[in-house]
Amino acid sequence: MKPAPRQGGRGTLLLCGALAVLLVVAVIHVGQGSSGIGWGELIGLVTGDASDEVRAIFTGSRLPRLLTGLVAGSALAVSGALAQAVTRNPLAAPETLGVNAGGYLAVVAVAAAGVNLGAFGSVGLATVGGLVSAAAVWALAGRRGLTSGGRVLLAGTAITMALMSLATLLLVLFEQSTQGLFFWGNGSIAAISSTRALQLGVVLLAVGAATVTLVRPLDLLAVGDQGAQALGARVGRVKLSALGLAVLAAAVAVTVAGPIAFVGVVAPVTVRLLGVFRHAFVLPTAALLGAALLLGADVVARSFLRSASTGELPAGVITAVIGAPIFILLARRMRIGNVDDQAAVVARRRLPFVPLAVGGGVLLVVAGLASLKVGDVTVTWAQVAGWLGGADDGVVEGRFGRMAVAATAGACLAVAGVAVQAVVHNPIAEPSIIGVTGGSGVGAVAALMLAPQAPAWVLPLAALAGGVGAMVLLLAAAGRREARGWSLDPTRVVLVGIGVGAFATAVIAVLALQAQLAVNRALTWLAGSTYGRGVEDLRWLVVPVLVGIVLAALGRSMDLLAYGEDTPRALGLGLGRMRLTVLIGGAVLAAGAASAVGTVGFVGLVAPHTARALVGPSHRRLIPVAAMFGAVLVVAADLVGRSVLAPREIPVGLVVALVGAPYLAWLLRRSNRGSLV
Repeated sequence: MKPAPRQGGRGTLLLCGALAVLLVVAVIHVGQGSSGIGWGELIGLVTGDASDEVRAIFTGSRLPRLLTGLVAGSALAVSGALAQAVTRNPLAAPETLGVNAGGYLAVVAVAAAGVNLGAFGSVGLATVGGLVSAAAVWALAGRRGLTSGGRVLLAGTAITMALMSLATLLLVLFEQSTQGLFFWGNGSIAAISSTRALQLGVVLLAVGAATVTLVRPLDLLAVGDQGAQALGARVGRVKLSALGLAVLAAAVAVTVAGPIAFVGVVAPVTVRLLGVFRHAFVLPTAALLGAALLLGADVVARSFLRSASTGELPAGVITAVIGAPIFILLARRMRIGNVDDQAAVVARRRLPFVPLAVGGGVLLVVAGLASLKVGDVTVTWAQVAGWLGGADDGVVEGRFGRMAVAATAGACLAVAGVAVQAVVHNPIAEPSIIGVTGGSGVGAVAALMLAPQAPAWVLPLAALAGGVGAMVLLLAAAGRREARGWSLDPTRVVLVGIGVGAFATAVIAVLALQAQLAVNRALTWLAGSTYGRGVEDLRWLVVPVLVGIVLAALGRSMDLLAYGEDTPRALGLGLGRMRLTVLIGGAVLAAGAASAVGTVGFVGLVAPHTARALVGPSHRRLIPVAAMFGAVLVVAADLVGRSVLAPREIPVGLVVALVGAPYLAWLLRRSNRGSLV
């Protein structure tokens, strides 16, 4: 953030330009629709010559949608501008600080309970959810959260994942009472009334009026806390007030349009990139650009899908497609700060390897036997024993195949996490968090959508290509070429990975919603499911397993990656080649697992850290123990998912996320105390 010089002329010019852009976009937006009524007919509303049909369409559909976009886009931009001013971080926004997720969970929870609070009640509830989420982010980030560029965003990612997992679980458990909220959760301005949009617009105007008193103090924050305090600003009070208003504005946006991503990042950053830093101009100009961006995204979204059978692409998907690349560029450019204290993975060997391996094997056997017995169809222990003895039992046979795929995929995901963490030295680096799993999803869904009749081998190959492609993009965006070779900043890798994952998710949504065929198959795969898997699906995991064995054989060389730049080179290790080999190996493992069970996250986070805490950092011990724990985790998650609501199933990816997201939060909190295990 730069200090705010006097720039009235430029600020006024940019404000007028933003207003002109918004007016043009609004005109295009109002004239667009599926009814075939364009501006020729709508002009009749002004002259009084419009038919009753035109009036009904304008007042019942076009106007509410326009007002919703104006309110939601402006609210998100104002929220992002305030958050960025408080944190002095260009990536701070409602979605990256967990505020959107907190508000969304609160709204979903009340809907699940069957309570209707009305417009103002919903805003109040979403505000409380956002405030609780923001407080949790600050607690996780610690005192260094506001001064470390990446730390508060990592905490926001952890909280967002945890809250969105809970919201998704409520959507699954209370499908009838929360009907429509899943679509709304993608960020849409289609389903709301003019009255409610106007009511929430009044709340937003109150927020804007309150920010007027903070304009000068926010400008002073740009020179740092001590400088601002010396110039007369009450730093603590200003930050608390600005953060509260940011949460309230985000709550308005969530209530009116759902959790829409990246508008709060792109609009304020655009204003600053154009050379305007005074908040007297930043806030209103960002609000106008935010509204224009969201309305423009809705125009593009409605242009994609016009078939009644496939529905409509949510505007939030388009904002993610636009915003994620900008987020990646900003993450690449921003100063992360001192990342060594954020990235160190410190552990000691604590337990003997052989007894621990035996114990893990016993645990896996117990989980496997339970998986064979438990399900919507009753199976006795006698049947399980008979099948183990060679008797023919179709039910047990089917469960064994499903369990074997779950265990193998879990092991591959765990080893992928070990590989990624070994290279970037960041305990939060994990295939799903850094976007590799999302890249696999893009490849797999593209294969399902574009070639539904293709041979079976096309799916794993496409998933592999997508995962490796995401890894290459990550390396290109997060790495920097230096005199000694290619350098990877641990925190920047995760931040860029978040953007890569968001972009992949948006592309997947576009592909899935565009397709007329195989949509259910694609969405089931994306949920991370072992449903219908059998022994024959193990063939897609042969290559990832072989790669995992190769990485285990390279354990000693992987150990050297923890000693920085000079020591490995002095010992003759080709550092650049080794890093590339391990990262590509991790991408193959994650993509291979995704081709079998879909997008299951967090296994590569939980299993490696659990193993490292028990056997220490030596990769020759760490890889097999982590693989065993990953297998146990996915088998247990599959068992829980198909037994809690039997005969209905909770996707295994969601069950794992409910464990992994709190684990990620705990990991960040533990790092505040100076050590990570």
